[in-house]
Amino acid sequence: MKNFSKDSFEYLIIGAGPAGLQLGYFLEKAGRDYLILEAGETPATAFQQYPRHRQLISINKVYTGYDDPEINLRWDWNSLLSDKEEMLFKNYSKSYFPSADSLVKYLEDFSVHFSLKIRYGIKVVKIIKDQQFLVIDRNGRVYSCQRLIIATGLSQPYIPPIPGIEYAENYSNVSINPDDFINQKVLIIGKGNSGFETANNLIETTSLIHIASPHSLSLAWKSRYVGHLRAVNNNILDTYQLKSQNVIIDALVLNIERLQNGQLKVTFHYSHADDEIEDIVYDRIILCTGFQFDSSIFDESCQPKLAYNNRFPALTSEWESVNIQDLYFIGVLMHMRDYKKKQSGFIHGFRYNIRTLHHLLEQKYHNCPFPSITLLASPEPLTEAILNRVNTNSGLWQQTGFLADVIIISPSGKEAQYYQELPVDYLLESPLGQSDHYYTITMEFGLDIIEQAADPFAMDRIHKDDTEHSSKSFGIHPIIRRYCHGTLMTEHHVIEDIASEWKEDVHISPLVNFFNAQLQQVQKVLI
Repeated sequence: MKNFSKDSFEYLIIGAGPAGLQLGYFLEKAGRDYLILEAGETPATAFQQYPRHRQLISINKVYTGYDDPEINLRWDWNSLLSDKEEMLFKNYSKSYFPSADSLVKYLEDFSVHFSLKIRYGIKVVKIIKDQQFLVIDRNGRVYSCQRLIIATGLSQPYIPPIPGIEYAENYSNVSINPDDFINQKVLIIGKGNSGFETANNLIETTSLIHIASPHSLSLAWKSRYVGHLRAVNNNILDTYQLKSQNVIIDALVLNIERLQNGQLKVTFHYSHADDEIEDIVYDRIILCTGFQFDSSIFDESCQPKLAYNNRFPALTSEWESVNIQDLYFIGVLMHMRDYKKKQSGFIHGFRYNIRTLHHLLEQKYHNCPFPSITLLASPEPLTEAILNRVNTNSGLWQQTGFLADVIIISPSGKEAQYYQELPVDYLLESPLGQSDHYYTITMEFGLDIIEQAADPFAMDRIHKDDTEHSSKSFGIHPIIRRYCHGTLMTEHHVIEDIASEWKEDVHISPLVNFFNAQLQQVQKVLI
């Protein structure tokens, strides 16, 4: 560890997990005055404990058939963004679902390789805001900064307000030894991946397992949201449907009561049984209801507003607190803006958010314009630029419909500025979004079509030459939308491709024709 003796900084980051390290990398590269404060003695302390069963569900596809590192990031969900190929996660594990221990080692090496400025063993106990932020550690040492970035994640277990919930054990510390559950009846509250990860670990030894929550199960392969139940954790679904004593319950837990024999009586209000209420007795209850943001370190002078049952800080489209200026949140906390919809709660989503945030900070505080390139505003150059991006980029691919490339047509109609990876919400609220003539480029699934399907594995695809109906593509595909002063004027779908390579005439010609029509239409107005 380097010895950083000063206590006043332009930027302070609290937390040296993957988010804190990612922003630290960009600040270090830009030569900014920053420091990362970490309570543990190493980076990524949360991953030293979670997931409890040590297998990640973030994929690590090493062999893709491509040599381009940018394309390969589409199937590498663990690497942080950097300019060094040796600092890719594939150099630490070849497993498709790697061990969390490999990620811990990778993040430790990342911090050292890029000489990130981190002080370890700094437990923050209070944050005050006067003219600057004052961050106080457990030893009474005070750090000050102009801009504060919180990268502590969702560090506190979420406990639902159920009478008797104190009788439940928590995912954070319950035994993971299956032999401790031999012949026991177990209720797991929560239908997320942690609940099913726990259930799969106990199938062989328990007499029965019930998994309950008020809402029906959401499967990632249907919703396209990686935080929903993943196939790697869903083995117990077979045991439910094939009558092997385990049950998935859609019900509200009304009450938990400890009986004289030590067992636990649970009162359920079923969601799909004509309001039926029933009591079931279990030996153990395990709470797998996720985590929430811990705001207890903030003084009244800078207490951020919260959202989603106080589980997240409430954020602007720039990931800044809605009520505390210059207070930003990164990592899984960014997920407040796309909660249970996109990928900001995961490394392969928030790494791009953080790169974009860094550009926004550079623009806002250091007079550095958001990066862009200038193009000729004519159909062929615009089409070429867009297809080059959608055929290679990983940011739009991972953050489907959340991050967008933006093309601003100049007032003269002769030039265009091409910006990469701006949040769609930010764009619509920013001066760029008030331009007379601009386009967004996103990559999206035909989710409405998928969600309406009884079986997303048995859907009729449109013919590859049927470009008139390209908007019915249900696979991931590029969408180009034209706006005027924030109002959507029209949109064009580039037809889906089974290999996700948009290089054929059926992809190129319709896009050229689209721009021909739009640019000519606007040119007539200018004349």
